[in-house]
Order: sequence, then structure tokens, then C-alpha cells
Amino acid sequence: MAPWEGIKTDDGVARGGERALSFISKSISEAQRSAQSDMKLMKSRVQSFIHLSATIDKEWESLKKSSRSFNDATKGFDSALQNFLVVSKGGGSSTSVGGLAMFSRNPNKPPSTTNTTMKVEVSGGVDKSMLVRKDSSQQEWKIMRKLNTRGDNESNWEPLQRVKRTVHRSLGEEIDTTTATATATAISKSPPVEFLENVKKNLNDTLPLSMPELLEKFAGHAEPLLDQLGLKKDGSKVGDKLRSCKHKVDQLSSTITVKGKELGLVGKALAGDLFSKGLDDLDHRIGSVVQGTGYRNKEGLSADLAPARQATVDSRRSIAIVTTASLPWMTGTAVNPLLRAAYLAKSGQQNVTLLVPWLCKKDQEQVYPNRMTFDSPAEQETFVRGWLENRVGFRPDFKIAFYPGKFSTEKRSILAAGDISQFIPDQEADVAVLEEPEHLTWYYHGKRWTDKFQHVVGIVHTNYLEYVKREKNGKLQAFLLKHVNNWVVRIYCNKVLRLSAATQALPRSSVCNVHGVSPKFLDIGKQLANESENSKARFSKGAYYLGKMVWGKGYRELVDLLAQNKDVLDNTQLDVFGTGEDSQAVRAAAQQHGLRMNFHEGRDHADDLIHGYKVFINPSLSDVVCTTTAEALAMGKIVVCADHPSNDFFRPFPNCLMYQTPDEFVEKVKLALASDPIPLSPGLQHLLSWEAATERFINCAELDKLPPRATKGTSRKNKILSNEAANGKTMALSLSMPDFGNILDRGLAFAHYFASGIEVARLAAGALPGTMHMDEQHCKDLGLPVPAAKSFYRW
Repeated sequence: MAPWEGIKTDDGVARGGERALSFISKSISEAQRSAQSDMKLMKSRVQSFIHLSATIDKEWESLKKSSRSFNDATKGFDSALQNFLVVSKGGGSSTSVGGLAMFSRNPNKPPSTTNTTMKVEVSGGVDKSMLVRKDSSQQEWKIMRKLNTRGDNESNWEPLQRVKRTVHRSLGEEIDTTTATATATAISKSPPVEFLENVKKNLNDTLPLSMPELLEKFAGHAEPLLDQLGLKKDGSKVGDKLRSCKHKVDQLSSTITVKGKELGLVGKALAGDLFSKGLDDLDHRIGSVVQGTGYRNKEGLSADLAPARQATVDSRRSIAIVTTASLPWMTGTAVNPLLRAAYLAKSGQQNVTLLVPWLCKKDQEQVYPNRMTFDSPAEQETFVRGWLENRVGFRPDFKIAFYPGKFSTEKRSILAAGDISQFIPDQEADVAVLEEPEHLTWYYHGKRWTDKFQHVVGIVHTNYLEYVKREKNGKLQAFLLKHVNNWVVRIYCNKVLRLSAATQALPRSSVCNVHGVSPKFLDIGKQLANESENSKARFSKGAYYLGKMVWGKGYRELVDLLAQNKDVLDNTQLDVFGTGEDSQAVRAAAQQHGLRMNFHEGRDHADDLIHGYKVFINPSLSDVVCTTTAEALAMGKIVVCADHPSNDFFRPFPNCLMYQTPDEFVEKVKLALASDPIPLSPGLQHLLSWEAATERFINCAELDKLPPRATKGTSRKNKILSNEAANGKTMALSLSMPDFGNILDRGLAFAHYFASGIEVARLAAGALPGTMHMDEQHCKDLGLPVPAAKSFYRW
């Protein structure tokens, strides 16, 4: 009958309920009978132990009596031997000495019986072969005289040593025979003792589990099943009752004595091992027993059963920082990720790898200043590490790896070629930090970052929407790019950090400036603050601007503001440091408007030539958080910048002057040139440092909330379970709704992987030709095997 056919009437419901109750009551009664039988069995075992201890005590008494008779025989033999020695010295008659005894260095000390556990029978008598005659040779007589003069050294005489060895051998054989007979008799009388002895031997001195402990563990595991059946049982109360029963048995075993005397050694071992104290923690007990058996599971001992032991693997986080540029290109995405890697590695709590692009020589000449080139990645790594050590003042311990990249003159940026995630080994794939995640994943065709890494953090550096709006059909391109950015960031990042609110609002994002300035700029500011109070002695020059010379880096706003207020700021001269693709156009526009702008080659902001300037002017509206603005404030300069979300981080600084209109721009510039900078407080100096930026990054990226690092080979299911365990969640027998967000993300990831695998679609979206896979030249430069040229979908 189907289940629903038995519930048509109320009578059927009643009969079904009665059958269910009878079944439950029957199960409970059977469990009670089983528990009673187990208790009876335990009592019978205790009685058998009592009987065994009484038998052992009787054997012990018999052994002590035998030992006393054996000692008497030994003393008789020693006295006879001493008499013989005396008679021999005086030339008396021969004496026959007999008896079986054990010799020691001190003949007056009885043999030790501490380790003797079985009955030994000693038979007296005279052994004719051991008689010493009076007519011994003169040489033996001299030896005996020397031995007698040495007191306790008589036992070192060679003839006595031979007698001792003979007695030891005969006595040892007799003791072994008697022990084997007594042990076989005791085991044949008590079969459970033999079983327990074997268990003890196999457990390597680990105590076997008692019946109350097994029942307690069973009750704990059966509690969820009883709850599902409707039987609400308190497992803790059951465990308390079982432990109290075990405690009573412990007390009974500890008071077992026979005739008021202590148990023998064998009885002590059995009772002490079976009813030991100090092992109240049942889980630790079970873990000890399992470990003692030598059993090992493929996954190792269970975490809740295995005893605590020291980890042998490196439990530190492995952080892979992937960026879109590298030195000597002095851009924000090359400098800031490098400094982040250095300060993360400085703490020693993370294993850090920095993954940067490698360009062929043709692209190096276009990107790097002064047409600088490198013959190998190792040569470029040496340059990068030298610059870093000079900038931060210490030698950080982290790895630098290279992935193939190509420079796009249209986008003025470097695009990755192939699946760059493969340059991070699987055993190091723990946390990934994608500097500019949208840039790295626009044309990415490879394994999903969130599938390979446990946690993926994206850091948004660039306001790409602002750049695109300035191009042809900018509004349409910005609309499409906005949705593409949302698409790729959602499927490839678990957490996104926006340096300021000037960037696009992305999924799973929060605003936090995780950048700082190197200690070199702070040291320059402290040095200038300690100099003379005369501002002219510290700052002998006026205003300047420094940045890559492209229109999108603030040069358009700068030229427009100076041209609009040319008459008011006629006496203000501005020095400009920078090189770039728009250098000629910027110079031409400044000359066309008749602006007092002096152009210089690009320099490092920490260069000695920059120290004398007092005012840094930065009118850019496309920056996210301008690194040069933070560096100028760290060096104690006055900064004039726009009242824009990208500059919100600098509002607490008294040397930061913000403007909203062109008229305010003029006022702030005049005020800055006429004022003296205010020295930074220690709190503001720390706010600008990379130590503070690293702390903000760890907190905002939620690295301290991640579960322990997953070892190699851990499945995705185990990672999910470890996350639930870290959050204090427990498994329950319940139905849950599927995670539609995760399903949607996987669908979007598959769509992106499919689209990025079509070369025609890639070219239409703006990708460089041949960037789906690494080309032959990149493979040769990076020492990789040349892949076979083929299209993914063969289209």
C-alpha cells in the first residue's frame, strides 16, 4: 500500500500512530534489555579480575617462600666456600661443597627478588665435580692469597666466575620453565585476560576503550538520528550516567586487595591499564586508541579524534599579486603593486609572489624610458629589486615571476597573452590579488581565477570610464564598458577594493585606499621639517607638476585652467616634468596659449631636483588616488587639487588646498605660494605609510577572516566545509535552496570563456591579434616550450 493510501480515514491515522508508537516502545525496551545485559557482563568481568588477582597473590606468597629456602641454601654454600678457603690457606684437609646457588659481588647480601614473579624450586646436594682438593697447584694458591687480601674482590676469581656462569644458566632455564607453566595455567583459567593482553600489546601501551566509553560515543553520534525520529534524548545526560558508572568501576578496581596486601605486578598492570585515571576526555581517548593501533586513513586521522600534533607544513598564506605593468615604466600599476608585495613579505606572515608582464624588445623600446631594454627576465628582475631596495631601505623576501604581455598603442597599456594563471603553481594558489581586475580579464581566456584560488581580491586603480568618455563615441563606449567591467569582475573576483569613490561601482566592492608612500618621501619631509624655519632655505622654487604626459593624466585640465586665468596668473611660472605619447601635443597647446610652462624630462619624484619646490599643482579629474599627490604631501609640500572624490583621502591634511571653480583655483594657488607648509603630525605620517596601507588592505580584503589555507589536493567540497566550520556552522539534515547567485556566476563565466575563445570576437572587442595564446618569441624569452599554433574552436 502506498503511504498516502493509509491516511484516508481517522481510524487509519489512529492505527498508523499506534503501530508507530508500538515500534518505538519495542525499540526502547530492546535497548534497555541490551544495556542490562551489558552491565551484567561488566560485573562478571570485574569478578573475574578479582579472582585473577587472588590467584596471583597466592602465587606471590609461594614464590616468596621458595625464595627464602633458596636464600638459605645460598648462605650454606657461601659459608662452606669460605671455610674451604680458610682451610686451604692453613693447609688443612679437603672439603666437599655442594649446592646450587647464585653468586653476587657481596656474598653476605641475599639475592634480589624484586623482579621475580614465579615459583622457583631449588634442590640442594653435593656436586662432586665442584670439589676443590687440597693438592692444588702452587700457582692457584698464590692467586687465592691475592684475592683474599682484596676483600670484596674475591668474586672476581676466574674459577668462581665459571661456577657463577654455570649456576646462572641452570637457574635461568628453570625460571623460564616455571614462568611459562604458571602463565599458561593462568591464561587457560581466564580467557578474557589473554584477549586483553593481546589488545594491550597491539595498542602499543595505549589503553583500550571500556564499555561505558563506547556507549557514550554511540549515544553522541545517534542523537541527530533520534531527533529526526522524534525521540528527544539529551545526549549529555546519557554521557554523564555512563561516566558515573565508569567511575564506580574505577573505585571498585582501585580497592581490590587480597589479605590487605598490594596486588602483584601483573594484576597492577591489568587493573591500572583497564581503569586508568586522567582520561575523562572521550574524544581524546578514542583518538589515542586509534593512533595506537597504527591505523592511518588516506585523509589522516579525523580532526576531532586525532591528538593535537605540531603541523609540519607551512601554514602561511600564499599571496600572488598580478599587475599590468612593471619597472622601469614609472606608472602607478608598476610601483604600487611592487611596494605592496614588499611590505606584505616584510611581516613574514605571507609567502608573496609578484607576477608582472614581460615584453619583447620591440615593445620595451616603446614603453620603457630612454628606450631601455632587457635581454632576459632575470636581468629585469635584478633592476626591479635594486630600485626597490633603494626606495624602501630593506631587502624584501618575495618571488618575482613574469607572464607574456603585449603593448597596445591604441589603449596605451599592456595586455596579457594566454592563460596567465598557469604561472602560479597549484600548490601556491591560495590568495590572488588582481591589480586592475577588469584590465586583466577583458580578454582573459583561461581557468577561472576563483576556481584556482581560494580567495581573489581585485584592486581598481584606473577610472576607465572617464578615459573612454573622452574618445570618439565616448558615451556609447562608456555604457558598454561599464557592463563589461561588471561582468568580468563579478565572475573573477570574490572581493573588490576601490581606491576612491571616483571609480565605477562594481559588484562586491568597497572603497578603501590601500596605497601608501615609500619611506624615502617621509624621510625627505622629516629632513626638511628639521631644517631652518626660514621657508626660503627649505623651498627655493615655486610650483610644479609631475606625471606621464598624456592628456588623460590631468594635462587637459591643467592647460585649460592656466589658459582661462592667464591674465591673473601671469606672474606664476609652472615647471612640468614628464614624458609620454602626447608630449608634442601638450607642448604645442601651451605655446599656442602663451602659457608660462617649462617642460622637463620625466624624473623620479624623489629626485633631488624636486626637493626645492614648495607647491604641487594637480588638477586631474581622471585619477583614482593620485600617487604623486600623496608623495608631495609626504615631502612636506603644499598641494593644490580639485575637490573631487579621488582626493577625499587627502582632506585631513592641512597642506592640501582644494578648489571647486576656476576662481577658487586661482585663490588656492596664490595662497599656497604665499604660505609656509605645516609639518605633518606623526599620525598623518603613519596614515601615508605603507605599513598603514598594508593593514588597511588585510582588513578590507578580509584576509584575516579566511579559513586555514587548503592543502594541495583539497577538493572544492572540502573547502566549502572548512568555510562553514570556520564560521561556526554545523551540518543538519535539511533541504536547502540552491545558490542561484553561484549558478548565475558560473553561467556568466562560461559565456565569457566561450566568447574569449573566438578570435573574431576578440578582435572586434579590441584585443590584440595572437593574444589568446603565447607566441613563439615569448616562449623563447621565458624558457617555455613553443605551443602548437591552433584556434581553440578551430573557427
